[in-house]
This record gives sequence, structure tokens and C-alpha cells, in this order.
Amino acid sequence: MLDIDLFRKTPEVVRADLRKRKDSEKLIWVDKILSLDTEWKKLKSEAEALRNKRNIISKEIAQLKKEKKNATKKLKEAADIPKHIAEIEHKQEDIKKEIDHYLLRMPNILHPSVPQGTGEEDNHIEKVFGKKPVFSFSPKSHVDLLSELNIADIERAAKISGARFWFIKGDLALLDAALQKYAIDFMHKRGFVLLRPPLMMNRASYEGVTDLGDFEQVMYKIDNEDLYLIATSEHPLTAMFMDEILDEKDLPIKLCGVSECFRKEAGAHGKDTKGIFRGHQFTKIEQVIICKPEESWDYHEEIIKNAQEFFSSLGLHFRRVNICTGDIGTVAAKKYDLEAWMPAQNTFREVVSCSNCTDYQSRRLKIRYRTPQGSVLVHTLNSTCVATSRALVAIIENYQQKDGSIKVPEALVQYMNGVTVIRKK
Repeated sequence: MLDIDLFRKTPEVVRADLRKRKDSEKLIWVDKILSLDTEWKKLKSEAEALRNKRNIISKEIAQLKKEKKNATKKLKEAADIPKHIAEIEHKQEDIKKEIDHYLLRMPNILHPSVPQGTGEEDNHIEKVFGKKPVFSFSPKSHVDLLSELNIADIERAAKISGARFWFIKGDLALLDAALQKYAIDFMHKRGFVLLRPPLMMNRASYEGVTDLGDFEQVMYKIDNEDLYLIATSEHPLTAMFMDEILDEKDLPIKLCGVSECFRKEAGAHGKDTKGIFRGHQFTKIEQVIICKPEESWDYHEEIIKNAQEFFSSLGLHFRRVNICTGDIGTVAAKKYDLEAWMPAQNTFREVVSCSNCTDYQSRRLKIRYRTPQGSVLVHTLNSTCVATSRALVAIIENYQQKDGSIKVPEALVQYMNGVTVIRKK
């Protein structure tokens, strides 16, 4: 959420940012917020004037009583004032709720280095890692290899759960577990504390980490409960500090979340309907940092570097992309994606998302830290280390061999119980 003072003091900063995003609807909201805020401040002044008047009348009543004079008229005048104050405060509260409605849906202010553009075609490729694999045969898609090696059962999953769910089994399930354990060890060595979060969050907490008006369509709501299944462990790992004032000495807080994630994938109809690249349930190992504002941009580079080193250690070919103004979403001030090469698809696909959310989430969640000058909002950052299903797709397609088997990346062999090649059994 943006600070109301940003609208009061520098509304053109907000307008310029919305023009970068080409968000004409929210551009209109700026004037609406300012108009409501003017009305709110006017009512505040009226309430303060009435309180001051009440204090003056109270002194006059005391003087009249001291002089043994009739104070009936003044007493009646004083008695009416609290009612008028209450009416004004009720109007103020309604206006404040309306202002907050708009503020909660305003996007974060973008970092100057975010490239301008209208969609993913305008994202800026910053760096390419690793070498593209060369095959002496025509590479198969992961969908075909899943079936031929009998290492997944999507049809039976669809029978009991619907589309975009899957069973993975045998050596592929072992490879999935290997990715998780390797990622946990990888992040532990970098000083991140492992957490397994709750898989459900209430609405108040969720509104602190994202714009539910924008994000709710992709989430699963529990019927008759104030609970949502989490879409990523970033959300509970950040919201866990809601309404807290942290000690400065405890910052930065570096967390590694391991969880199942649940998404409706609304808006992705007809896209990646086969295979395991895009599903309603998947496992993800996430990086989260909570830090001082002046340190957040250095930590943004640190967590994307962690993800780069992780995928490089798997021997994959991928690239880092700086996401443009038209594709970045609401919460992040800047976002990198890592996109892995998929040989059968002959394209790069997103496997990592890495965001600096500055104080956007912490203002909504009221997360601060103590300083000698008073409490200050923290900055929050998050990045995928690995979403295992997408990494499995990249490994299957890049490490396939001519006989239809899949070689296990060297970094994962130690977690594979002696399996170095996945073959049909």
C-alpha cells in the first residue's frame, strides 16, 4: 500500500508511475483520493474546532457555577457538542474506508531501472547463463517422456481431482524430493532459516501481502471459513510478522519457505494443459528477506544471484529478464524472472520470479523496526529458489538421452539413492 502522504505532497510521482504502467483507470483514482482526503481533513478540522469549543464552554460553565450564575444554556450547548463530534467522526471513518479501498489497490512505485513496455514482449533480457544443449536426435517433450517412462499419471489424477493435477511416481518422485532437499541445503548454506508455513491464511493477512481484488481470482477459498489456501510460501512468511515492531539488531531476517502452493491458474485456460509445467498444486522452495530500506536493493541482487547459482548448478541453460512496466503486477517495485530453455518447445519458460516489494507489504501489514528516532517500515523481498514441477520439466527436456532415458543432474545424484539415470521400469 502507498503512503497517503505521497498523494498529499507529490501526487505527480504517483501519476507518472501510473502513466508508465499505462493504467488509465487508477490514474483517475489519484484525483479521487485527493478529493476524499481534502474532505477528510476538512471534517477533522471541524471536529477539532468542536473539541476546542467544548473546552472553552466547559471553562465558562465552571466560571458561571463559581459565580453562582445560571449555566443551563451553556450546559445544553456543551451537551450537544459530543453528538456533533460523533457524527463528524462517523463521516470521517466512512471516508477513510473509501480512501483505504483505493490505496490498497494502488500499485507500488516502480524502481527507475524497470524497463517501460506494455507486455512480456517488452521485458528486457539482461543475461544468459549456460549453454543450450545439442542433441543428435529430435528432442521429445516432457509430456511424451512422462508417458513413455511411466513416471507420472495425469489421467488418474484428473479422474479424482480434475485437470492440472498429477501423480508423479517412481524415480521422478524421487527426483522431485531430491530437488527439494538440494534446495533446502543450498539455502541453508547461505544463511536462510528453514520454515514450513501453514498452508492456509485468513483474509486480513492475505490483504497485507497482495491486492486480493487482483489476486483473489487465482486463489482457492475455503467454504464457510475465513481461510485461503496459500499461493506461495512468500505470503505466510511475510505476513507472520504482521502488527509487529522488530528489533533493529534482528535484521535482516532471511527465511527459506518450503510448501505446497495452490493456484486456480485463472486466465491460463488452454495454456500448458498437458504435462506438469502449470498446475493447481505444486511444491516450491522460496526465499524471503525482511530488511532495512537502505539495504533492500542489495538484497534483491543477492536473492536473484542465489537463484541463478542454483539453476547453474543444475547445468541448465537460462536467462535473466528484467520485467517491464506493463507486465510487473501490483506489489513489486522491481522484478526479475529466470527463464529456462525448453528444447522441445524451442523457447524459454519462466522458472523463477524475484521481487523487491519495498515497503508496499509492510505498510499494509504494519511491520516496523525500532530505531533511536522511532519505528520505521521494513522492506520485504521474495524470490523462488525452485518450483520443483517446472524445474523437473526443464531437467526432463534438457537431460533426455537418445534411448528415451533421462540423466540425473550431477548435483542431485547424492539425493537419488543411487539412481543416476531414469529409465522405464
